[in-house]
Amino acid sequence: MSEFESSAGDDKLQFAEEPEVTGIVHGLEPWKILLVDDEKVVHSVTRLALEGFELAGRGLEFISAYSAKEAREILALHNNIALILLDVVMETDHAGLDLVHYIRRELHNKFVRIVLRTGQPGQAPELEVITQYDINDYKEKTELTRQKLFSTVYTSLCSYRDLLALENNRLGLLKVIAASAHIFERRSMEAFAEGVLQQLTALLYLNRDAMLVQPCGMLARPASNALNVLAGTGCYAEFEGTVEISKLNGDVSARIIKAIENRSSNYGDNYWVSYYVTESGLEQLLYVSAKDVFSVPDIAMIELFVKNVAIAHETISLLESRTHDQH
Repeated sequence: MSEFESSAGDDKLQFAEEPEVTGIVHGLEPWKILLVDDEKVVHSVTRLALEGFELAGRGLEFISAYSAKEAREILALHNNIALILLDVVMETDHAGLDLVHYIRRELHNKFVRIVLRTGQPGQAPELEVITQYDINDYKEKTELTRQKLFSTVYTSLCSYRDLLALENNRLGLLKVIAASAHIFERRSMEAFAEGVLQQLTALLYLNRDAMLVQPCGMLARPASNALNVLAGTGCYAEFEGTVEISKLNGDVSARIIKAIENRSSNYGDNYWVSYYVTESGLEQLLYVSAKDVFSVPDIAMIELFVKNVAIAHETISLLESRTHDQH
């Protein structure tokens, strides 16, 4: 039975068995890690070695499987597992490799990161495994100290996050392109705005809480006490059409009102309200939230998005007005 070394020295880590699912959550959904190994001590040691781990404000949730068969059942229930730490030899000498084939070829899951851990390296030569199977790392259990395990998990989760961001951006672009093809049809602006939000939140690694709004009426002031919500994601996905400002969170409504009153953008440690007004007086605001302070490139991208969407919406409004006048 192989064990992990302690980062403090040569003392071996040995722990009592822990619950199958544990997690550390700091207001955000934790990263899900699937531990697949037929040795229970490996599960316990891995959990303790990664205690306190956090990436982008998100902790870890561990799910344990003690065979490849059990792992398949878990994967059928969870489609958002970020990382699999996978033993090679379990029910059979190649059970782990068969599971990799199932994940990549049958489930067509190209996003989850897979790190093979083996206590019997001779059973699966590293070069052969890396070239023939779509895995992301290959480690012998005896070489995984606490520090190395921490680094492996950190880089794997970063890679998973980046892949999802690229995929969300791709889907957002497809939605914008589809909306652009029918940009003057009914509700096409809503689809366009939704795609823009999806792109923006993916590119900036934001929380999915974002909202694209307009004050009701041209050059409307907050006295109207209403907003026209063009699109929303995350906690704002439920809002659509005309929404009373009072229905929003107090801090959010105050920030939006301030931007409208001052006709300028404003920001804080974890939010940005971007304000833009077109030449004809059409006002548009984008409210987004994030865990960290926005960088200068982030701000530039947000401002550009708001400007482009406002201009697109203005064009649609003018064309609709002309069509109405002709009739």
